[in-house]
Amino acid sequence: MANIKSAIKRVRTNNDHRARNISVKTDMRSQIKRVETLVEASDVEKAKTALVSAVQKIDKAVQKGLIHKNKGNRQKARLTKKVNELSA
Repeated sequence: MANIKSAIKRVRTNNDHRARNISVKTDMRSQIKRVETLVEASDVEKAKTALVSAVQKIDKAVQKGLIHKNKGNRQKARLTKKVNELSA
C-alpha cells in the first residue's frame, strides 16, 4: 500500500472509477443479452424497444472510453441486423 498522501488518493480514485466502469459495462452487456433473448423469442416490438436502450448503453460506454469505437459500432450493427431480420 502507498505511503504518500497523493498516492493513497490515486488508489482510492482509481478504485472508484473502476467500480463505476464495471457497472456501466455490466449494464451494457445486460442490455445486449436482453435484445438477443428477445430476438430468439421472436418478440419484435419488445426487441425494437430493447435495441434502442442497448444502443444508448453502447454509445455511453464508447463515450466514456470503456470500449473501442469500432467495437461499439460492430455490436450495434449486429444487434440491428438481428432485429431487422426478425421483423422482415
